[in-house]
Amino acid sequence: MTVRRYIVVPPMEGGLEDLKEIAGNLWYSWNMEAVELFDHLDEQVWQDTNHNPLQTLIRISRQRLKDIRDDEGYQEHAARVRQKYESYLKRTRPYDFDLDHPVDFITAYFSLEFGLTESLPIYSGGLGLLAGDHLKSASDLSLPLVGVGLMYQEGYFRQRLSRDGWQQEYYPRTEFDTLPLEKQTDSNGNTLLVEVDLAGERLLSRILKINVGRVALYLLDADIPENPPHLRATTARLYGGDEEMRIRQEILLGIGGCRALEAMGISPAVYHLNEGHAAFVLVERVRHYVEDEKLSLEEARQMAASESVLTIHTPVPAGNDVFERNLMEKYFGRLVSRFGVSFESFLGLGRKHPEDRSEGFCMTVLGLRLTCRTNGVSRLHGQVARDMWHEVWRTADCEDVPIGSITNGVHIPSYISRDLNRLYDRYLEPGWTEDPDSRKIWQRAEKIPDTELWRNHERCRSRLVHFARRRLVRRLEACGASNKEIDAARQVLDPEVLTVCFGRRFATYKRANLLFRDLETLARIVAGPERPLQLIFAGKAHPRDNEGKALIRQIIDAIKDEPFRNRIVFIEDYDINVARYMVQGADVWLNNPRRPLEACGTSGMKAAANGALNVSVLDGWWDEAYQGDNGWAIGRREQYDNPEHQDEIESRALYDILEESVKPLFYQRGIDEMPRQWIRMMKRSIQTICPRFTSLRMVSDYVQSAYVPSAHNSSDLKRDNYAGLKEMVHWQKAVRDDWHKIAVSDVTVRNETEAVKGRDIEVIVTVDTAGHKPKEISVELIHGPLDLKDDFKVRYVTPLQPDPVARDANGDVRFSRRIPLSHSGLYGYSVRVTPYHKNLPLSQVFDLVCRG
Repeated sequence: MTVRRYIVVPPMEGGLEDLKEIAGNLWYSWNMEAVELFDHLDEQVWQDTNHNPLQTLIRISRQRLKDIRDDEGYQEHAARVRQKYESYLKRTRPYDFDLDHPVDFITAYFSLEFGLTESLPIYSGGLGLLAGDHLKSASDLSLPLVGVGLMYQEGYFRQRLSRDGWQQEYYPRTEFDTLPLEKQTDSNGNTLLVEVDLAGERLLSRILKINVGRVALYLLDADIPENPPHLRATTARLYGGDEEMRIRQEILLGIGGCRALEAMGISPAVYHLNEGHAAFVLVERVRHYVEDEKLSLEEARQMAASESVLTIHTPVPAGNDVFERNLMEKYFGRLVSRFGVSFESFLGLGRKHPEDRSEGFCMTVLGLRLTCRTNGVSRLHGQVARDMWHEVWRTADCEDVPIGSITNGVHIPSYISRDLNRLYDRYLEPGWTEDPDSRKIWQRAEKIPDTELWRNHERCRSRLVHFARRRLVRRLEACGASNKEIDAARQVLDPEVLTVCFGRRFATYKRANLLFRDLETLARIVAGPERPLQLIFAGKAHPRDNEGKALIRQIIDAIKDEPFRNRIVFIEDYDINVARYMVQGADVWLNNPRRPLEACGTSGMKAAANGALNVSVLDGWWDEAYQGDNGWAIGRREQYDNPEHQDEIESRALYDILEESVKPLFYQRGIDEMPRQWIRMMKRSIQTICPRFTSLRMVSDYVQSAYVPSAHNSSDLKRDNYAGLKEMVHWQKAVRDDWHKIAVSDVTVRNETEAVKGRDIEVIVTVDTAGHKPKEISVELIHGPLDLKDDFKVRYVTPLQPDPVARDANGDVRFSRRIPLSHSGLYGYSVRVTPYHKNLPLSQVFDLVCRG
């Protein structure tokens, strides 16, 4: 029997209409006054529902509703929040920060996960939280952007620890009816369904919309009666199931997501792929241009690349999806046959070496080849990614691999405490949460009185300690612990003690157990009677990562005995809510990955926004954030061949930092019991980190360096019925056919015998262009001072200009430039020639290279 469900909500009249309106938009989740509105309804229900406002309204008692209706103060609070909410939605000024013209196009942001609020469990960790912050800041900036993802019935797993500390997973079903989801319908009011082909089977999905401030997030849900049970499971769990389930999910995200936008009449100018998971967007865009726009396959490929941007997030090979040939053939064989190309050619798009049949189909490589711009998520990650994916561009120097970097940032209002939010409102300026020019704003943090900043932080630490106790008691009760153990858990930690937090995914390269290498030293650090220290850990291991689970159990085992029992706590079931308590209450945020495997990391940014100080390996974001006076660095950017040796050295360095630097500074108090030097470092951390590592800056960087160039490029190619595209493809073929004829005929350096620092030399390069116009090729001089191995110590790339007299007697073209000599000593140079077209995607610039 089919049971149709609906939700009955309490009557919202009598002044409570505002609550339902506010609960219908995730804007509430980063507005402290709105959060207080629901918290005040019933604090226990608010906690029990994992901060779900609609579910709170459903579960609240009739008597409490009556009391609220009669509470004039509450009614005024609700009306004030409603007015603030409506004012926020109405502020739709065009985004034009540092741009010549306002943004007048839509960007579609595709991600397999989104971390927006704890009551919407469609995220696993940093990737999803980054995606959620991207949407929130796009909303704050009034940027025309839509998100596209999947709506998982069971989301990511919940974590439960056994008595011996082994992680166990469980998957409670999400009550969609108690979330602010809007089912999308057609003009006749019928449910809008999207169809994709899964190896000959038809998968239908409905489209659910959730409002994230001014931005819409569209989520595809396959758990509908129109699908058979095995296909309904496609959107059951995030990162659940086997490789076949993964490819089904990624097909639904990429191909189904594009079709969902089309069905709703949304026409993005830019497609932003958040990680290679979404790369099947590119296959669907190629299909669209071939079958719907009647372009050739090469034209369709260029068109899809021109409008697409890829962000990659991990230097760990296992983090990049690779599908075997048989799986690709099962799901794409029929589609590829419609393109009129061999399946082997299609597979080559997903291989580092297209001709190597032993390679699987890598989603990241597909994205690298078929987008116009790719970026890593920190400066260091950009360098690592260029080396990691160098084989995709074998003719390019590693430094020139077309992968840039846009360092991640965080949506600060989503993670700071309520009290600190009020301090920032008072001492920064009104509207600080929406101003992209954040450098000037955060310098005002110096104005916050030491006493106010410190008392606020002490309250947050106290809240964290009491939260950790409650969660530990809950875990012990669930495990059947004795009353004695439970009573002892209510006394762990101390609200007055220096608190170090570690919260992140328990992957082995993140080295959660680094502090536990020498238990005797750790015992001395935590148990000092005059300068004690306490540690709070939290994090999940992937369900199939037994090594990560073993790390959790190692920590649980170590903290069972004195002196660790009352000084170290592991909080189970790490999520946005747990993380919020930790980043708000930590004095020190610890991060010790194995360099350079941390692409970015964002938890330390959130902690810094709350006044915590970072102690971290110089990896990811901290490699560019650390300045010597805003936290502490473990090591000096060393990289090791022997992991065991590295762990030994860096654990000793960490112990020394905690014992010799962190503890003395924290406990250095004056007559007013204020740690003035510590507070000075807190303010320095806030001033240097918050303006640079906010998602407002991150999204602005994407707009300027990716979205606007991509939108303009694709618009140029589409103009006059794709005339620009057809011209470029014709030019590409001509250049490719003639490339073997193009050569550097001569290189002459004038004034070489007078090379003196501070002067310049003239470099003249003669190129046989095989009849092509000078504007169709780029000639560059690569130069700089050399070391003893003839490697550039500083590498400059300078474009040379063609001679106004276009060709010499042989038909060759001369290119020249005067080069200033900024260094003394051994100097070197080389010449590089590449094709040039104003619309050529960056990803294709180094497909053809001639050197001289």
